[in-house]
Amino acid sequence: MLSHLSKSQTETIAIWYVVQHSLSSFYKIQKHFKTLEQALKPENISQWQNLALHKNHLQRLEKFHTSEGQNDFQQLLNQIKQSSDFVIIETDSCYPTQLLPYSDRPPIIFGQGNAQILLQPQVAIVGSRKSSTHGRQVAYDFAYYLSEKGFYINSGLAQGIDEASHQGGLKNQHTIAVMGTGLDITYPSQNTTLRQDIIKNNGAVITEFLPTTKPLQQHFPRRNRIVSGLSLGVIVAEATLESGSLITAKLAAEQGKLIFAIPGHIYSEFHQGCHQLIREGAILIDHPEQVVEDLALPTQWQAKQAETQNITSKLFEKNNEESSNIPDYLITLYKQLDWVGQDIDQLAAILNLDIATLTGYLMELELSGLCMQQSGLYVRCRSNK
Repeated sequence: MLSHLSKSQTETIAIWYVVQHSLSSFYKIQKHFKTLEQALKPENISQWQNLALHKNHLQRLEKFHTSEGQNDFQQLLNQIKQSSDFVIIETDSCYPTQLLPYSDRPPIIFGQGNAQILLQPQVAIVGSRKSSTHGRQVAYDFAYYLSEKGFYINSGLAQGIDEASHQGGLKNQHTIAVMGTGLDITYPSQNTTLRQDIIKNNGAVITEFLPTTKPLQQHFPRRNRIVSGLSLGVIVAEATLESGSLITAKLAAEQGKLIFAIPGHIYSEFHQGCHQLIREGAILIDHPEQVVEDLALPTQWQAKQAETQNITSKLFEKNNEESSNIPDYLITLYKQLDWVGQDIDQLAAILNLDIATLTGYLMELELSGLCMQQSGLYVRCRSNK
């Protein structure tokens, strides 16, 4: 349960609430206005109209500024505090850096459990809800083995393969569930105990959806981009040709992630989706160690990212002497930088800064030895102090 939401978090929630989870509208508004606070001002409603947003969004913004609308929003904030252990927005240092390169990244994440593990190396294991006993056993075994090796098992808390994957990862307290509903709802309801076990055992349950968001059909394919985005690779353990896990595999391929598929009996409908993925170029695996070998380099990179996150959090503690050497106005920018690199347009969009100002800030960090430019991308450097 949260006791406090920051001003930036509240403003992000407000926009997210008004646009009803519309990613395109949210980022269009974020890009147009200098700050989200400015975007919410009633005198700027006319500018929303110029952005060609859906008329429902305009109506909701008008209602937002009425006394009834403010009461409804305050009730929503109370629900968020009651249902969430943490809320993360893009500018927070604990926002998963592996999601930042994607234009459809969630602007906000609501979660229960341990937020820090979102930065750890993850492998997604997905598959059909209507799975075979064999498929569930394979998913469990792969999840158990990989979690024992240090990977966090990421899946969607659905019946079947997702459920078995979480249970396998849970044995080593290494699993993360991404939901397609608000945190106040567990879907399917029979996985309520599993969800509680994940939270109690150093895991995390997260969603981009606001409280009271119901399990609508379109939410689950949308949820899958977060499952794949957080992960270094995606394992399809068992899938029919109609399985939604093939959507996850497709999204993962578009994100540049490794796709693994476990083969099965050639006459089994439960494995036709996996066989299709293998024909399209997915990596055939029959032992989890093959996944460990293929993910060796990405894992080293992400481990370095996690190490950097720890350094960064220590760097900016109030009592840390080194943080006093960095001006306050550069801290947010420094936290945003990572080991992979981001171009100046991407940083400008995320931080809502004009190019001239951002260039000056980056130059200051470069002169301080805290960042450098490589192939047009800005990369964080460790302080040698």
